[in-house]
Amino acid sequence: MKLKEQKTEDFVVLLASAEPAPGGGSTAALEGSLAAALIHMVASLTEGKKKYAEHQDFITGLLEESEAVYHDFLELVDRDTEVFNYMRTVFAMPGDTEEERLARRRAREEALKLCTQTPREMMALGLKALELAAAAMGKTNANAASDLGVAVISLKAAVQGAWLNILINIAGIDDRAFTGTLREEGQKILARALPLADNMYQKIAEALEA
Repeated sequence: MKLKEQKTEDFVVLLASAEPAPGGGSTAALEGSLAAALIHMVASLTEGKKKYAEHQDFITGLLEESEAVYHDFLELVDRDTEVFNYMRTVFAMPGDTEEERLARRRAREEALKLCTQTPREMMALGLKALELAAAAMGKTNANAASDLGVAVISLKAAVQGAWLNILINIAGIDDRAFTGTLREEGQKILARALPLADNMYQKIAEALEA
């Protein structure tokens, strides 16, 4: 059974076990999926409301885009664990001869590169969802402002969690051009996503305190 098809309690119990996967990567992906689902909920609570009539075309697009994002994140919940499990098979490869050790080093390099791809996608999706949330502010049901705020917090965690998963994998990769590109991409997303999330959270909190 896929992780995304498990009952919530079963997933949490598995996460709490001594099994290394699912772990932080799949959790970051789930965090992102939940956040995008919240954005979709906020849009759903705005759809058809007379007070927000001028924004209905925007809301229609927001519903479509947020649904696509939460489905993409859900796929990454399983893909991240599948890639990690593949890495475990690489580490189990024999290394008795020089030829075997060389083959294992090459396989390890490629497996580590593969392990960076799901968090790489998570970071891009997280930024996309944050930009959706930013566009939704002031155009969606004010009664669901706290829900939009939780989405923002969750997306920030998803982006940062994905970045940590990139860092732990590139530490073992010898290809400096590959890791340099990843670092540059990741830092650009962080530079955009984190201030955006913090700014939105602050605005939402201040509005709710007023």
